[in-house]
Amino acid sequence: MEAVAKLNNCPTSPRKMRLVVDLIRGERVEKALYILKYTNKEAAQRVEKLLLSAIKNWEAKNEGQRPEESELFVKTAFVDGGRQLKRLRPAPQGRGYRIRKRSNHVTLVVDSKNLEQN
Repeated sequence: MEAVAKLNNCPTSPRKMRLVVDLIRGERVEKALYILKYTNKEAAQRVEKLLLSAIKNWEAKNEGQRPEESELFVKTAFVDGGRQLKRLRPAPQGRGYRIRKRSNHVTLVVDSKNLEQN
């Protein structure tokens, strides 16, 4: 049985977040946590926290089962663009340059490879 965790309006550009999420897609949960812990990017801390939340959601759905024995893995992980804050920065000769402060939405789905059903 799969469990989902979502992170909405994270103030990081989607492109930077996708670099981190691509590292853990399809990996076992233990290996994914290890990768995120030692990845030297700010987005890795946010994704690590989100992955821990997905594991806890899975534990809540599957009471009596342990995640270590169920061979949990990251089934799907994707990043969508969120809202943009639009600002103007003063530029030479009376112009204004537009600044777009991007955000993103991250979705993680964790599932077990163990096919035993009660």
